[in-house]
Amino acid sequence: MKRHLKWILPLLAALLIAAFVLRALQARKAEQNAAAPVARAGIALDLAPGDVVTARTLPLGRSLEVSGGLKAVNSAVVKAKVAAEVRSLSVREGDSVKAGQLLGQLDTTELDWRVRQAEQTASSARAQLDIAKRALENNRALVAQGFISPTGLETSVSNEAAAQANHLAAVAAVELARKSRSDAQLIAPIGGLVSQRLVQPGERVAVDGKIIEIVDLARLELEAAIAPDDAGVLAVGQTATLQVDGLTAPVNAKVVRINPSAQAGSRSILVYLAVEPQPALRQGLFARGRIATAQQPLLGLPLSAVRTDLAQPYALQLQDGKVVLKTLKLGVRGEVDGQPWVAVTAGLNDGVQVLAGSAGAVRDGTVVRLPNPASAAR
Repeated sequence: MKRHLKWILPLLAALLIAAFVLRALQARKAEQNAAAPVARAGIALDLAPGDVVTARTLPLGRSLEVSGGLKAVNSAVVKAKVAAEVRSLSVREGDSVKAGQLLGQLDTTELDWRVRQAEQTASSARAQLDIAKRALENNRALVAQGFISPTGLETSVSNEAAAQANHLAAVAAVELARKSRSDAQLIAPIGGLVSQRLVQPGERVAVDGKIIEIVDLARLELEAAIAPDDAGVLAVGQTATLQVDGLTAPVNAKVVRINPSAQAGSRSILVYLAVEPQPALRQGLFARGRIATAQQPLLGLPLSAVRTDLAQPYALQLQDGKVVLKTLKLGVRGEVDGQPWVAVTAGLNDGVQVLAGSAGAVRDGTVVRLPNPASAAR
């Protein structure tokens, strides 16, 4: 009897342990089945109307991303043409000015004295010219009477010519002095808005010193740099949609010029896009967007419906009430109604329904229930 107890007890202990392990595995499996919301038959994932998109054929084309700052086509800097003290400035930042408008005045005290000095020098040169002319007339009469030789007459002719040249030079100096005095007036070369007032009344400015900057916001351009590989697909007249900092609505633009030379160092090429004028646009604002190139009908899908958490991009197609994973091959990108789309060259057919990115993470094979047509219409 003792011999039988030696092997019966370990056998009972092993059976008890196996029973406990089997029960634990069954309980764990039951928990997993309960945690999966769509694993059992009859339980489906309800989809909202915005969770389903349709792959369809529509015009898509290659688009180039561009970015840069807005720049006014017409801008000017009013500089000092003479070295003087700023007497007055009548405009400030944000003021509207017209072409030819008087913006300020430089001090003309020193310039007035220079004009007087030049005028006195011109009067002296005029007097010397009169003396030379009278001497020439007298010598001509004396030569005719034989009192002096023709050589003395030639000297008088030379003196009269020299006096004439000195007088003309003095008159030109008067005109230059008067021009310098008129340059003391600060005149707006173009119409627009004052963007900077760089000096204040009482400051002395040197020649070519910047005083006021004027910007014309009627015509704005985006100056963007593109890679040399993309320059071949660009053409004047292509349209673009830009998103400007501070503006909620997109802004339309058009390619108007392409720089024929590449930039030194980066080898990039500058492209200039004319931006449609809007009251909220300002010079210096940063803008980014896409230039639409040639378009052709392609099977497309919203970019948000393409999932990239696996090795290859894929989409979750709705087929027979279930989610089916479809590996995709993507093509060019474009925009449809302001939303980014991408061309699908393989993996989907035209008209199939796909889960949008708003549906979240869903497993392959999940049973789904499509939204009610009435709610989808609403």
